[in-house]
Amino acid sequence: MGDIMNDYSIPVYVIAGFLESGKTSFLRFTLLQDYFLIDGKTLLILCEEGEEEYDADRLAKVNTVIEVLEGEEDLTTEKLSALELIHQPDRVVIEYNGMWLMTKLQTMTLPKDWGIEQLIVCADASTFQLYMQNMKSLFMDMVKYADMVVFNRANMDLPLANFRRSIKVNNPSTEVIFEGEDGEITDIFQGGMPFDVNAPKIEIAPEDYGIWFVDAQDSPETYAGKVLTFQAKVRKIPMLGNRVFVAGRMAMTCCSEDMTFLGFVCENKCGARINADQWIRLTADAKVEKRMEYRGEEGIVLYAKTIVPCDPLPDEMVYFN
Repeated sequence: MGDIMNDYSIPVYVIAGFLESGKTSFLRFTLLQDYFLIDGKTLLILCEEGEEEYDADRLAKVNTVIEVLEGEEDLTTEKLSALELIHQPDRVVIEYNGMWLMTKLQTMTLPKDWGIEQLIVCADASTFQLYMQNMKSLFMDMVKYADMVVFNRANMDLPLANFRRSIKVNNPSTEVIFEGEDGEITDIFQGGMPFDVNAPKIEIAPEDYGIWFVDAQDSPETYAGKVLTFQAKVRKIPMLGNRVFVAGRMAMTCCSEDMTFLGFVCENKCGARINADQWIRLTADAKVEKRMEYRGEEGIVLYAKTIVPCDPLPDEMVYFN
C-alpha cells in the first residue's frame, strides 16, 4: 500500500485475520527477525487477545512496546494519537481484530504522519472453508485491501488452488502464500488447468470460466497468441465506441449484494452486430497489451474472429472451483 514517495513518516503495518488464524505467531516471528530490527521504537497495538501470547520482556529487548485496545470503540484517531504521544514510535504494527470491518481502519483519519504501509491477512487453511461459509463478507472486506494473504496450516489435501482463486478474484494484485509444516507450498496447481494451455486453440467450458479468468489475469502471457472460444455476455461501455466491448460473466465475489462483471476487452474485428447484455459464443485471438481500460496496465485483449448469438447459460454465475 505504501507508495515510493510516501507523505507520512510513521509507517503502519497491519496484520489481520480471524481468531486463531496465526496472526500472533506470524508477528512474534517477524518482530524478532534481523530485517525488522532497525533503529527506533515499534509500537505494537493489539485489538484482541488470542490463544498465543507475546513475551513483553523479549519484545522490550528489541525496542517494542505493547498496547491493547479493549474494544472497537477505542479504535479512534484520538486514542491512536494519545498512544503516539506516550511512546513516540518510529513505526506502528497493528494486530487487527478479524471481527472488525477493515473498511473502518482504511477510511478513518489516522494521526498526522501515520500511513498504512502494508496489510497482511493471515488465514488458517484448515478452517478456511468453514469461515467462507459463515463469514465470507468479513473476510473479503479484509482481502480487498490486502497486499498479501498468508495461508498457514496448509496441506495438499485441501483445495488450495480454489482458495487462491477466491482471493485473487476479489483482489487480483494481492500476493497469496501457502505455508505448511515444512515451509512454503508452491506447487498448488498439481493437475494444472482443466484444458491444455499449450494448445494453439483453447475452448473454455462454461464451468471453467472462473478458473480461466483468474489464471488469465495472473498470467496473461500464457494465453498470448492463442485462439480462445467461450460463451459470454456482452457489456457495452459508451466511451469504448461501437467496435469495442467487454466479454464476460457475472460473479458473486463476496455476498449476494456484491456482484462483479468479470471480463476482458474485445475488439469486434469480424463486424458482427451485437447488443448490450446479449449472450454470444466468442472465438477470438488473444493478445497482451497495455490498455487504458486496464488503467494502463497489461492485460488480455481479445480480437474477435467469430461472434455467434447463443442462449443464456442455464447457470449464469461464475464459480472458482
